[in-house]
Amino acid sequence: MTGKLLDAWPSGMRLIIRKERPHPGAQLRITNADGMRITCFATGTTGRPIAELELLHRLRARAGDRIRAARATGLRNLPPHRTAQNKVWLEIVQIALDLPAWTSMLALTGKARHWPWTHEITDALEWLALLPDRG
Repeated sequence: MTGKLLDAWPSGMRLIIRKERPHPGAQLRITNADGMRITCFATGTTGRPIAELELLHRLRARAGDRIRAARATGLRNLPPHRTAQNKVWLEIVQIALDLPAWTSMLALTGKARHWPWTHEITDALEWLALLPDRG
């Protein structure tokens, strides 16, 4: 049966599976194995190294995270009144989402000192610096 399913896949389709340690505080899933999280994605993109494909996949996943954050910030609670009120509400939600994004890009440029979260911040900034320039 498995062979028949794979025969139906488009030519060049790849399934990339990786094992990673969940970050501290992450909710464990039933699919975790030996304390490691198993993630996978399918791609038809050719001519790119697996590391680059994984980065593209993770960037798309961040879009989902931002959508969840927008909903949690107030996007799911639009006032059920007039369009003008909803437009104002959406602007407020957008500002609330932009503040941490721009703060991390503009204000967190120096080295942190003795904060308990120093490594998380500096690791995130170093990771961002390694991303290819798309401009």
